[in-house]
Amino acid sequence: MPRKPTARIFRGTSRNLSYLARCLRDGDIVGVPTETVYGLAADALNPLACQKIFTAKGRPTTDPLIVHIAALDELDAIAVTNAAALRLAQKFWPGPLTLILPKKSVVPAIVSAGLPSVAVRMPAHALFRRLIRLSGRPLAAPSANPFGYISPTTAEHVRASLGSKINSILDGGPAHIGLESTILDLRDPARPRLLRPGAISREALAAALGRPVAWRRPKAAAPTVAQVAPGLLTRHYSPRTPLVLHSRLTPALVAQSGSDEAFLFIAKPAGRTAKNIFWLDARGNLPGAARRLFAQLRALDVAGYRRLHAEYANGQGPAEAINDRLRRAAAV
Repeated sequence: MPRKPTARIFRGTSRNLSYLARCLRDGDIVGVPTETVYGLAADALNPLACQKIFTAKGRPTTDPLIVHIAALDELDAIAVTNAAALRLAQKFWPGPLTLILPKKSVVPAIVSAGLPSVAVRMPAHALFRRLIRLSGRPLAAPSANPFGYISPTTAEHVRASLGSKINSILDGGPAHIGLESTILDLRDPARPRLLRPGAISREALAAALGRPVAWRRPKAAAPTVAQVAPGLLTRHYSPRTPLVLHSRLTPALVAQSGSDEAFLFIAKPAGRTAKNIFWLDARGNLPGAARRLFAQLRALDVAGYRRLHAEYANGQGPAEAINDRLRRAAAV
């Protein structure tokens, strides 16, 4: 029988934060809130602590971790910076932007999949930044879920997925953004490359840099090959229930399918009230749809449906991020 969840969920009181910071300094791992999704944090400079993240998640060490800092003046200790990186950090941090930069030697190989680069960001979630400051360490934190499964956006999601493998979760409320951070490769600042779309759009990055930002959907990546950034594998963020994607969900498709199949629309469909019809945002607001995507996929995944159907979002910005997660969630 599977072990029952035993992790304790802590409110963000000063006493609890001091306790959790001490746990992190002692080499333990802690579920933490961010504005994107919930993470599983460890002291980023302690390779033994970081190994616990990989063990708890079942994550291959070829998939690197993102290092989180609490202040911009901490970046130089972790990475080799450049003018473009500092410009973006000053504009978008704290916030959902991860930068790929050459790493300093203090960053353990297990954090960077053995590569000479590091993924780093400053989260906007005030409670998490406070925990980073109290711990006195940069914190490595991938999403707090079994590797490849749907990312968590609440403390209860973390406990449901990893509660038997970790001891502590800091509750910071539902994630405000709901999708993982935008990842930008700035190892060569003259050729910025978007690796993962997120809440900060490619257009916003290009405007801030004053130059185009390249992005094309990455080729299929194997779990056995070291990745320069997390979230690049072909199959990721995936429900256990088969997921089929459609450019548009139509009444005809719903009508010809059984009640054991669920349909996930971006916006509330007019006149559709069947029990197997769901939507991400009543008005089709894309940031709202992004915020609810993972929570809705989790709910549908445990509802007993034989198959899930979802439609792509239209547009740029948030639509690119939503569609990226849907493609990976549906990949076989």
